[in-house]
Amino acid sequence: MQKLSAAVIGASGYVGGEIVRLLLGHPNLEIKFATSENFAGKAIGKVHPNLRGATDLKFSKISEVEKVDILFSCLPHGALATKISALEKLGDIIIDSSADFRFQKKEDFAKWYPDAPIADGMEKWVYGLPEIHREEIKKSKRIAVPGCTATSAILALLPLLGIVDTSKIIFDLKVASSGSGNKPSAGSHHPERAGVLRSYKLSGHRHTGEAIQELHLPNVPGYSITSTPEVRGIVCHAHAWLTAPTSDKDIWKLFREKYSTEPFVRIVKEISGIHSLPEPKILSGTNFCDVGWQLDENSNRITAVAALDNLGKGAAGASIQNANLACGFAEKAGLEFLGLHPL
Repeated sequence: MQKLSAAVIGASGYVGGEIVRLLLGHPNLEIKFATSENFAGKAIGKVHPNLRGATDLKFSKISEVEKVDILFSCLPHGALATKISALEKLGDIIIDSSADFRFQKKEDFAKWYPDAPIADGMEKWVYGLPEIHREEIKKSKRIAVPGCTATSAILALLPLLGIVDTSKIIFDLKVASSGSGNKPSAGSHHPERAGVLRSYKLSGHRHTGEAIQELHLPNVPGYSITSTPEVRGIVCHAHAWLTAPTSDKDIWKLFREKYSTEPFVRIVKEISGIHSLPEPKILSGTNFCDVGWQLDENSNRITAVAALDNLGKGAAGASIQNANLACGFAEKAGLEFLGLHPL
């Protein structure tokens, strides 16, 4: 079977580098171009040392990219919106990991990204969460990869929508440092970051809008972010209140009905043991999202838990999963890595 050609636009960042890594091992896709305006002409391994010796490919400029079957855009928020007319000529299928096309309505995008340019044609794009939009993704040539924390929040709560009060939802998320990208800032400076749990977005986080849109929430939920010293990973605790008495057995049934056939969502709910609930560390480098829950009968509250690698299922892995669906490949192609333990 002849491989389809691929290009990664903005390949010098963490997400771009992870997509390049996955493409190098993909059975059905062949990477032809990886762009970086700052590193054009340099070997991929100069920026992504884990890829040393894996490819002879060098970074190119966007102006040097020729037509490919599938184009992965890893440009910063707002960049693709201004370049879409040109880049559409370079790829039959475009998968974007920025926020530019995640919203169905322009007014919703403007609310959560008030300083970003608003793109035309948002209605042509599919929100790239296969657990909700698999059939639309299969038919689409324009796919917007969800935000990393939004993916964890949505997948944590999704099975519970029929039994909880959706007007009282709290998403509490812990996010590792690579979620902020590879451009240094005062907050990412090692002496300021090392060993620190820092609350930096206790309200108004821009991924909140995606959770509202995809879960059809009636109002703005609580959505708080705390940064962790780890490099990769997200864990989301979604707190909700039951509308009627519900047993743990009933909740098991809901999670199984929703996720038993999903290739990248695993239910993790053990009676005992140190890995009895989802945790992100063992998911590093994978495309899995592990989900679980704890029921508190005393307060009629349930805490759903979802963990993932923000660069895996939260970005690059999700991009490849969407590409597999859009191209008609096996959904798990190139994404079989199971993670490491201990790590």
